[in-house]
Amino acid sequence: MKFGGTSLDGGERIRDAAQLARNHSHSDEIVLVASAMAGVTDQLIELAEKASEGSIDAVEKIVSSLKERHRSALNSAVKDREIRQKVSKYVETTMTELEKSTMGVNVLRELTPRSKDRILSCGERLSTPIVWGALMDIGVQSKYLTGGECGILTDDNFGDALPLMEVTKLQVKEALEPLLSSGIVPVITGYIASAQSGEIITLGRGGSDFTATIVASAIEADEVWIWSDVDGLMTADPKIVPEARLLEEVSYAEAGEMAVFGAKAMHPRALEPSAEKRIAVRIRNTFNPQNMGTKITEATKPNANQIVKSVALVGDVATITVSGASMVGRPGSAARIFDVMGRNGVNILMISQSVSESNISMVVKRGMVQRAVNSLEIALLGRGEVKEVVSEDDVNVVAVIGTGMKGTPGIAAKVFGAVASKGINVRMIAQGSSELNISLVVKEIDGQEAVRGIHSAFGLGKD
Repeated sequence: MKFGGTSLDGGERIRDAAQLARNHSHSDEIVLVASAMAGVTDQLIELAEKASEGSIDAVEKIVSSLKERHRSALNSAVKDREIRQKVSKYVETTMTELEKSTMGVNVLRELTPRSKDRILSCGERLSTPIVWGALMDIGVQSKYLTGGECGILTDDNFGDALPLMEVTKLQVKEALEPLLSSGIVPVITGYIASAQSGEIITLGRGGSDFTATIVASAIEADEVWIWSDVDGLMTADPKIVPEARLLEEVSYAEAGEMAVFGAKAMHPRALEPSAEKRIAVRIRNTFNPQNMGTKITEATKPNANQIVKSVALVGDVATITVSGASMVGRPGSAARIFDVMGRNGVNILMISQSVSESNISMVVKRGMVQRAVNSLEIALLGRGEVKEVVSEDDVNVVAVIGTGMKGTPGIAAKVFGAVASKGINVRMIAQGSSELNISLVVKEIDGQEAVRGIHSAFGLGKD
């Protein structure tokens, strides 16, 4: 079981999470993985940045807020005085370390990836002992472990570490199996691990979910339950499509696509350990535990009503089109464009190129569009190959997702027919050979209506 930040937002919620685990501990062997409390990681990022800028007042204010919040959560989550004192030692030690790390950054006016990881790791190292204390307080034998103590070993890529999986699996198994066989519930910090150098390091994107699936893979768990504040994955964002419904089952590939397109799903990297061992993952709602949520598993044969699983809307994006007649038939044109984007730190979300080769269109995050356009113009214009670089920042991407689309004729026609019936013009199209997703760019003003049109055309709503 992995509990997200909203499930641990305050002492009462932490106690509720502990009770959920206790309810299953009588019949199952349980391992808990905990995230930082809601919003704490963002606070720690701000803290690190303010420290590097020398903003002492802002630093002291954030540290004071974190202290008060975690002490209050501890007092509310743990009633027994002795247990509270045990947990308090971990919380206060971590707080002292946070202050020292922040002071070091402040003095040097330099925030290295290593020091940033040490600061960010404090979120989970503050919340997880409180979860451990809450479990003990309600009579569940448990043991607190950091990701490193549990055996997760990574490379030295601070900020986005990759586990050394063979060693990690062996170490995690050795650390946890004796506890589980003794009826003890391990309570593990999500998101953080130990680098080969022995230092604390973070797993980056999808971090706490990644911790959960790494542990599950090592001990060959039956399932991974990701507890959050939603019932599971939906056919669309219910704020856009009120009749959107819960998806009971999706494949690993579909879940990965949904996460990339902004659904409250798991990061594709976090799904890999589970997919490799064919361990099912469930996304469940802490506040509605009767609902079994969405099960993520191997691809199943879709029925006629499940060809398309969901329709997602991605905002905050822009398109960039690089065109020029001299690009036609000239090897390396695309490579030069992508090289410029890569060297300038601009991630490309979507690509489309016509067979004429006279233009290449790309979708990037809206905040990166100016940097991308400037870099492309400086590198490519005036050299006889590229004629112009044009951008549009008032666009959305609509993604249609489902493994059932593969090999099914007429899906694209139905998608574009649904959009056309709403009087919406498509600016750009992309579909990979996997046929798992069709992505189209429309004007921002038309984005939500396009989602509703496609959702209705495929009958994805509630009966």
